[in-house]
Amino acid sequence: MAREKANYPNPLPSREFIIQILTDKGVPVYADSLADWLDIRQEEISLFERRLRAMERDGEIMLNRKGAICIAEKLDLIKGRVQGHKDGYGFLVPDDGGDDLFLGPKEMHKVLHGDRALVKEVGKDFKGRREGRIVEVLERRNAKLVGRLFNQRGVLFVVAEDKRISQDILVAPQDVGDAQSGQVVMVELIAQPDKYAQPQGRVIEILGNYGDSGMEIEIALRKHDLPFEFSAEAEAQAKKTPKKVRKLDWKPDAGLKREDLREMPLVTIDGETARDFDDAVYCEPAGKGWRLVVAIADVSYYVRPDDALDITSRERGNSVYFPRRVIPMLPEQLSNGICSLNPDVERMCMVCDISISARGEIKKYRFFPAVMHSKARLTYNKVWEMLSEPASPLREEYSTVLPHVEHLYKLFQILLAARHRRGAIDFETVETQMIFNDGGKIDRIVPVSRNDAHRLIEECMLAANVCASDFLQQHEHPALYRIHEGPTAEKLDNLRSFLKEFALTLPGGDDPHAKDYAQLLEKVKQKPEAALLQTAMLRSLQQAVYSPDNVGHFGLAYDGYTHFTSPIRRYPDLLVHRAIKAVLREDKYKPGMKWAELGIHCSMTERRADDATRDVENWLKCFYMKDRVGECFTGTVSAATSFGIFVLLDDVYVEGLVHISELGSDYFRFDQALHCLVGERTGQRYRLGDRVRIKVVRVDLETSKIDFVLVEDKPDADADERGPVTPTKSRVRKPKKVV
Repeated sequence: MAREKANYPNPLPSREFIIQILTDKGVPVYADSLADWLDIRQEEISLFERRLRAMERDGEIMLNRKGAICIAEKLDLIKGRVQGHKDGYGFLVPDDGGDDLFLGPKEMHKVLHGDRALVKEVGKDFKGRREGRIVEVLERRNAKLVGRLFNQRGVLFVVAEDKRISQDILVAPQDVGDAQSGQVVMVELIAQPDKYAQPQGRVIEILGNYGDSGMEIEIALRKHDLPFEFSAEAEAQAKKTPKKVRKLDWKPDAGLKREDLREMPLVTIDGETARDFDDAVYCEPAGKGWRLVVAIADVSYYVRPDDALDITSRERGNSVYFPRRVIPMLPEQLSNGICSLNPDVERMCMVCDISISARGEIKKYRFFPAVMHSKARLTYNKVWEMLSEPASPLREEYSTVLPHVEHLYKLFQILLAARHRRGAIDFETVETQMIFNDGGKIDRIVPVSRNDAHRLIEECMLAANVCASDFLQQHEHPALYRIHEGPTAEKLDNLRSFLKEFALTLPGGDDPHAKDYAQLLEKVKQKPEAALLQTAMLRSLQQAVYSPDNVGHFGLAYDGYTHFTSPIRRYPDLLVHRAIKAVLREDKYKPGMKWAELGIHCSMTERRADDATRDVENWLKCFYMKDRVGECFTGTVSAATSFGIFVLLDDVYVEGLVHISELGSDYFRFDQALHCLVGERTGQRYRLGDRVRIKVVRVDLETSKIDFVLVEDKPDADADERGPVTPTKSRVRKPKKVV
């Protein structure tokens, strides 16, 4: 009670004190008895009951069949988040990080994907997995869902676009409005599922027909709960934000003086279609080394802690880049306007001024706010043409900044050599771009070539990010670091088992360094199985996340790394800017959320954006392939699973599934360590990197799935370059539904 007494004149018992009383009693207790023991007055009863309901909602206590209060932990119950599966079953992902519990279709009938529940472990299922029974639903997550409305013999229901929600939502005729069968709608749940009844809802928004241009994005926004409309307060603040730098902006900001860099020939270098310019760069020789200036948009000057724009930026976490559409973190007045480092206008910026040795080592650096004036808006292709073609007319057009661009390129080569010495991992990947027709659908998919201008900017940004990390560490100021941990023991064992098949080893023992991976990559580059080996190595690594605990970045081989260079489109960068300014003011920045919570949130929004863009791209690719059913292609096995192989097609860059039932008259066993399927009778193997020829037999727009079958091997003009095509039987089997 001490904590409550310190804050309130007539305090209620704290949660901890209530739990302690229940623990001391040692038996379930009725609410009225508990109120008597705690001397709860009549006028406090409603508040006390509200506290008990909150404790029940959070899974701290629960009521037994007789209505007595029990401590949840005493009942060996497990709290967690429900994760659904399209086939009707699901799992409980425990809050404490333990192994997931399997929830059968009968249990999943009581909940929806995303709900929180208390579960009791009841044994093992036939696969040996922990199995659970839902005791109580703690929290309902899905209040609104996006899906398609159907009318089947007079019964109206909505099928959720998120296939992890396998239950149909029943809709009464009076709750449909003007929606027609087959249309995409938003439905609000008015009755949650239980043991005996399906969920019920009402249509609150009609999005349109399934095949409408841009509908795939509208669905993805709602399916993944992506915020896509700014609040009225944020819009109002954005409109009030000045459109240009004013004289009063030059005044010291909370004691920080702003320096004048308007004469420095800073330039931006971005993609052809970019509209928001976060960073500008400048380079010059300095003694035996180099001076690199990285100027970053000073978003923190216009977006202050806990104002309307900050709240919406934190909620979004990052900008989301769909094909043909961007959902920005900040309103356009800032992202493409006053915060964007557009050419020939004054802009506020935060600067990292770095001194780099002739060997590419950072010797010293300085952070400060400034005003800049970009001298040119360059693109990667323009820069590379200027650097690689001496006769290019662009060299004359940009003659005033060309010497500094050439300095940047010389520094890049030095930084690249330092990168190799450091042992950073440099996986080679093929990026693709969708080219759209006037109807908004894919016309073709083409590979995007990265030139040295891309890598030049990348190295400059890496240098600035490393300086930001070091600066905050040196001054012991909390921040969000971009961390990337090395492989787990299990993934490391699987990788080494796989490498043995090719007489290869990964050095480094139980704790390999990035340099060990980099050295192995160099060894395998010339092998015909290079793509296969690189994929296996990449999959052995963990995912990079945001965290206040700096454990280093394994892939980049940095002891400390953070994100500083993109505050227009990433919230963690905005936080880092505020932390740096706080250090410069000899102050401390305290965000509204705890740093650990911010790390989890920003990592989640990043994954959310990736999932949403992947959904959209997969749907567009399905739409692109629906008119090519029956055509044959050659491709490469991109993944092997227990239910079949995925094949990435040459030239069109679309992936589909060859189901395990289509691989031949045999029982195929999945070898996870070797990334392959092996026939028990024939010994036929299908593994990552194998070349196969397939026929497109089915395209399902609703599930964004493409089915292939194997066909007879045919000559391939590029076989020598891409490797041999795996022999397959000549008969084309009838396609089956993917299981």
